[in-house]
Amino acid sequence: MIARLAKTCTLRISPEKLNFILCDRLASGGVSMWSELEQENFFSEFQMEGVSAENNVIYVELASENLSRALKTAQNARTLKIKLTNKNFPCLTVSVELLSVSSSSRIVTHDIPIKVIPRRLWKDLQEPSVPDADVSIYLPALKTMKSVVEKMKNISNHLVMEANLSGDLNLKIETELVCVTTHFRDLGNPPLASGDTPWDRDPAEMAEVCVDIRKLLQLLAGQQVNPTKALCSLVAGRMLHLHLLYEDVSLQYFIPARS
Repeated sequence: MIARLAKTCTLRISPEKLNFILCDRLASGGVSMWSELEQENFFSEFQMEGVSAENNVIYVELASENLSRALKTAQNARTLKIKLTNKNFPCLTVSVELLSVSSSSRIVTHDIPIKVIPRRLWKDLQEPSVPDADVSIYLPALKTMKSVVEKMKNISNHLVMEANLSGDLNLKIETELVCVTTHFRDLGNPPLASGDTPWDRDPAEMAEVCVDIRKLLQLLAGQQVNPTKALCSLVAGRMLHLHLLYEDVSLQYFIPARS
């Protein structure tokens, strides 16, 4: 999934979590991504030691496709081990124990080159802050949404997403020659968390964000499994914040508004 979104990404390793990070600057039109995995859901044994007790974390940069290719060999594995190693160059070593037809096992090892990120750069790799949304709404099936956006991409380079607090979502493109809108109804809006300020707007009033259609399609095309929950928060005129929840993984995707 992540390999489809970016050629390189940052892996953040802490005692409790693994994060995959794509951190282009929103202010300059880049897309940001923050994916989170609870390590206890994936590993029976997990040991790591960061820079210090106060900064018990490690940041490394790697090619997403290299990691994806290594993990694909582990789909029917008996065991999977991932270690940070140094083999004349820093590596993420993935060792996969596979069972053969004769029930004997063989070990397949992948050494993935990495770049250790120095502490002075960590401040640029934090979870993006999200301004208060004007509207948050659940998304329709991503496969359906992808089909709609793919057709619209042939007509326009940008797309307007509109949503309100009545569960309505519109995907709209406009050119000098044509205006096309796809409507989704009764999608529902997520409940406010305790302590959040109640929405101060007419439930029927639309909030809208105009984005680069290719950046939205990049996310939709990368989802091979439908998430258990998918929601979108619109910060009018500024950004889309898409939050996809899978069984053991959460993925946040931040798309800046077109100026």
